Amino acid sequence: MPKIGLLSDSHGRAGTTRRAVSTLLVQGAEILIHLGDIGSMEVLDALLVEAPGQAARGQTLPAHLVFGNVDWDHASMTRYARHLGLHVDHPVGELVLDGKRLRFMHGDDPLAMSKALADQVDYLCHGHSHRMRDETQGSTRIINPVHFSGLQPTAWRCSTAAVGS
Repeated sequence: MPKIGLLSDSHGRAGTTRRAVSTLLVQGAEILIHLGDIGSMEVLDALLVEAPGQAARGQTLPAHLVFGNVDWDHASMTRYARHLGLHVDHPVGELVLDGKRLRFMHGDDPLAMSKALADQVDYLCHGHSHRMRDETQGSTRIINPVHFSGLQPTAWRCSTAAVGS
């Protein structure tokens, strides 16, 4: 099972995002997902990192993103992100990892959140609220990595264990 590095609510702070991405790489993140409120093109640049051990091959770590309520210019940000090789999954993304469905969104759309729960996805990851969340509703584990400015981000695996495992 790949280890996921979740990021959210960067609000244009590229330096903080770079430090968070570095921490996630040290923790073994194999996929990055930014849950919106990116805030600047420089934050998109910070998501473009070489895959560990693949620098000679020029391979980058897979990075997915959705936009949030502060990301006004979706068209320009989408063009730039795709130019970098980032995966834009806005407004809702979904990955299937080892048979587990992980859906991700910014979290400011209550209908999308409700739909994910009704669809009984295994994992629902979101940002927006700036509040840490790791709980289970029905069969869905809901995770909000929280706005990470000043906090230590944590990479995690899709499993039934706590965030960070």
